[in-house]
Amino acid sequence: MGIFDKIKEKLSHEFIDIIEWLDYTDDTICHRFERYQNEIKNNAKLIVREGQTAVFINEGQLADVFEPGTYTLNTKNLPILTTLKGWKYGFDSPFKAEVYFVNTHLFTDEKWGTKNPITLNDDRFGLVEIRAFGTYAFRVNDPGKFIVDIVGTDNNFTNFEINEHLKSLIATRFTDTVGEANLPIELYAANTTELSETCKEVMEPEFNSVGIGLEKFFIENVSMPEDLKKEIFEYSRIDKLDLDKLTKFKTAKAIEAAAANEGGTAGAGMGMGMGFVLAQQMGGMMAPQMGGQQQMQQPQQQAGSIPPPMPQAVQYFYATNGQQNGPVGFEQLRALFASRTVNKDTLVWKQGMQNWVALQEVEELKAFLGGNTPPPIPE
Repeated sequence: MGIFDKIKEKLSHEFIDIIEWLDYTDDTICHRFERYQNEIKNNAKLIVREGQTAVFINEGQLADVFEPGTYTLNTKNLPILTTLKGWKYGFDSPFKAEVYFVNTHLFTDEKWGTKNPITLNDDRFGLVEIRAFGTYAFRVNDPGKFIVDIVGTDNNFTNFEINEHLKSLIATRFTDTVGEANLPIELYAANTTELSETCKEVMEPEFNSVGIGLEKFFIENVSMPEDLKKEIFEYSRIDKLDLDKLTKFKTAKAIEAAAANEGGTAGAGMGMGMGFVLAQQMGGMMAPQMGGQQQMQQPQQQAGSIPPPMPQAVQYFYATNGQQNGPVGFEQLRALFASRTVNKDTLVWKQGMQNWVALQEVEELKAFLGGNTPPPIPE
């Protein structure tokens, strides 16, 4: 560029007395208005449109901030800059200052997600891993702080440059929040709205510290490994089913399947089973006649020879999450132990016991813990 070109550029910029910025992008957060040597004429016009804020920087120091409107730049509406420059009686010549336009509209549909799985300790399933992703929206609510702390001297700052920092912040705070929530693992996916609101409250102070407001935060999905998901579904079904009815149903299905295989050993077993059933039915039909003959041949039996009633099955109560549950039978309690609803430290009680005790201290329930295999036969 020749000397005349430089003179032409200087003069063309000096005669421009309107300071404004038209944003033709959708990702620019902050733009520095370029002037020749940052010179601004006295009584120049400043136009700040809706969704913008103009920030004046003097020699690296934050000066005046202008909200949307049209301004004539002089000592009356540049109080901070006037103080910094030491203009006691106004000025007539051009002055130097950097002007930054900050976009204050809402930046929406910003993506976030956990780069690595989060490890949680669940009371029933042990250590489990989950992942999460969603969206958030933010706006610059303190342009001066944002420029000083984040933008610096960048002449065109985009949301791509700040998003990496915000995503890391969100992932860290999300991990802390879900870890402290200590919810059952299946409830994270079912309570995304409540969890989103909690995370937003935790993250807002961090965003505000750099002049950014976290306007919206959404958790769209919380995922877990497929094998864990299947185990949770199976546990949920068992928890809702009547175990006695389930056992009868499975037995009936097994008999039906065996009957269908007439040519194999299962069919032979089925035939034997049907034979036993018929024999029992015939025995039931003959019982009244045989009973009448025996009554005629034998004297009335003494009352003491009648067998006592069958003993009642032991019923157990158990405590989970501070609440009493039950009663359940021995096999039902075994199924609850297998599904990790109860464990060796769960408090149980049955009739005849004075106090609640841990499951592992009840003699007949120790079988749940294993270790009942007999020792090898001595030589």
